[in-house]
Amino acid sequence: MRDVTDGGSGPEAELPDSLLADLVRNTGASVGMAYVLTPGDRLLRLALVSGVSHRIAAPWARIPMDTAIPVVDAIRDRRLIWLGSQEETARRYPRLGIVLPYDFMLAAAPITDGGPVWGGVVLLWPVWHPPQLSAAEREAITTGCARAAGFLRRAADSGHLPEIPDEPHLVVAPHGHDADPRQAMAALAFAERLPLGCCALDLDGRLTYINAAGADMVGAGAAALLGKRPWEVLLWLHDPLFEDRYRAAVVTRRSTTFTATRPPDTRLEFRLHPDETGISVHIAPAGEAADSPRATVAAPHPAEPVGAAALYHLTHVAAALGEAAGVKDVVELAADQIVPAFGPRALALLTLQGGRLLMAGHRGFGRELISRFETMSLTSDTPAVHAVSTGTAAFFPSLDDLRRAYPPARHQDDMVSWAFLPLIVSGRPVGSLVLAYDAPRAFPPAERALLTSLAGLIAQALDRARLYDAKHSVAHTLQNALLPRSLGDVPGLDAAARYRPASHGMDIGGDFYDLIRRTPTSAIAAIGDVQGHNTTAAALMGQVRTAVHAHATSGVSPGDILARTNRLLADLNPGLFVSCLIVHLDLARHTAQLATAGHPPALLRHPDGRAEPVSAPAGLLLGITPEADYATVDVPLPPGAVLALYTDGLVERPGVDIDDAISAVTGRLAAFAPDDLDALADALLEHAGQAAANPDDIALLLVRPHL
Repeated sequence: MRDVTDGGSGPEAELPDSLLADLVRNTGASVGMAYVLTPGDRLLRLALVSGVSHRIAAPWARIPMDTAIPVVDAIRDRRLIWLGSQEETARRYPRLGIVLPYDFMLAAAPITDGGPVWGGVVLLWPVWHPPQLSAAEREAITTGCARAAGFLRRAADSGHLPEIPDEPHLVVAPHGHDADPRQAMAALAFAERLPLGCCALDLDGRLTYINAAGADMVGAGAAALLGKRPWEVLLWLHDPLFEDRYRAAVVTRRSTTFTATRPPDTRLEFRLHPDETGISVHIAPAGEAADSPRATVAAPHPAEPVGAAALYHLTHVAAALGEAAGVKDVVELAADQIVPAFGPRALALLTLQGGRLLMAGHRGFGRELISRFETMSLTSDTPAVHAVSTGTAAFFPSLDDLRRAYPPARHQDDMVSWAFLPLIVSGRPVGSLVLAYDAPRAFPPAERALLTSLAGLIAQALDRARLYDAKHSVAHTLQNALLPRSLGDVPGLDAAARYRPASHGMDIGGDFYDLIRRTPTSAIAAIGDVQGHNTTAAALMGQVRTAVHAHATSGVSPGDILARTNRLLADLNPGLFVSCLIVHLDLARHTAQLATAGHPPALLRHPDGRAEPVSAPAGLLLGITPEADYATVDVPLPPGAVLALYTDGLVERPGVDIDDAISAVTGRLAAFAPDDLDALADALLEHAGQAAANPDDIALLLVRPHL
């Protein structure tokens, strides 16, 4: 346990081990992970882990906030997530079910004490836990999360949030009591006298003890095994199944058994018995009991195989890449996942554009070395270019190997081993993946195959992402062209507008806004939302906005503007409906006239700081019937007041009552100083982003009269 108190908030403050250790102890969980939400970049970083090794936790060391995973949902929805079975996990979170196909129960909860969310915690229990959390366990989780939130809030208030290291801190389970030296010696003598083998593994799978009988049975001395993972030292245990049994024991806390053959024909049975500190292993000659699970293999070729952890990481990356949308998503995901999970110290991802290799993203390299990668002609003699030109991967176990192939190579950033992999899609090169290691790497055939598969997955994702980005760019360029380039310049009126597309998908939305100067002392503000997200919706949005603009300059009331636009829409018969809100701003009389066609209510912030929705008769959506009428209401709009018009993307959230969502935005409007409308608009969009990933476009228009 690190000697850090909960009150620590100075420059050297660290997240105390006790925040997670106490939570694990008070809930009886077997595994615990504590994440901190990095300010500004919407990324969860694993700070503390208990009950599993860094290797097992590696795929979840950095989690973007748009990932479909329980802790992200818990943070976004500000509620506890409970998964009571492996089947439920696979159904609700397929990616998690693929990477950890074991029986366990899981809870994820946000780190909050009712205010901001600072991160999240994940807890695992074995399957013998009751199917639901008890009231005491829920209370312990709530209390533990509030305690962690308090620590992080105090640290933030002092300006010294804890720095989260690249590798999470492992919280070691405390021993129940200090061993008496005499008892320890007696236990050691007892183990050495046993005719059957026994050994101990830590949570990382490394051997910490083996008795003489066990060493004789596996055919290796204790000195050669201590500190090593058995399946990495003993060639006849080089099979992913054996490492998988270790991972299953650690994650599920259930005893498991496997049988292996030590050459030439000695069959041994291994029984694994896990707890929170490690695994006790019983080794014996394999019997003929029918109920003993067996996994018998022949000794493989003496080249290091790909372990189960690497195969799981590959599956994890494949599932994650399948969810990545744009090129930036692919690059960030590849960099975040490959470095911690596959062993390189640094990574660079280069894409082929216009006859050159351009840097798309990197991790771990110094500035000088990155400058050499940033842009390379396809005529240059470098291993990255050679990989793209020939479509052949190149592996250099040492710097000498690299220099023999490329004499200009220099020793930089302490890197000694390199891999250069082409990114190929349907026989067509799209880029190059560069991996660098700070320790010698033999790159046996199995690892080369794994890295080649990894490069293939990235190449396919990158190709899809490029197409997505191209379509996305065209769609939103078209949409932005349909929105006003600038707001009308109206003396005595400040205005700010924002448009933000949906966080998922590439279709064009139908949200629009406009501010039209009618006279030197009046203006028309309009906002609307066309049903659908496609080119038809965008085209109709352009027609509706043009109609509103034309009628607004004719001097009619907001209700008449809606009625005339509605009749035009009925004539066009597009098969789509439109919500719309029109406001006439009379700056001389300090009033506003409003009419709505099924649109969310405008919000009014009074000069004294009070804020409330503006009540107006709800007319039918435009396009339903040409005979619809739209009533106009008057409200005071004194200097210093702020009127907010918005589309439903700002407030609508799955599972959240619309009135509650509007009240939350109203409260945000009241709490923020209105001196800077641009800052206020950004704050309202930030509020929507914190509530959830935006399933819909958002248009926002703020107006404020002044003297």
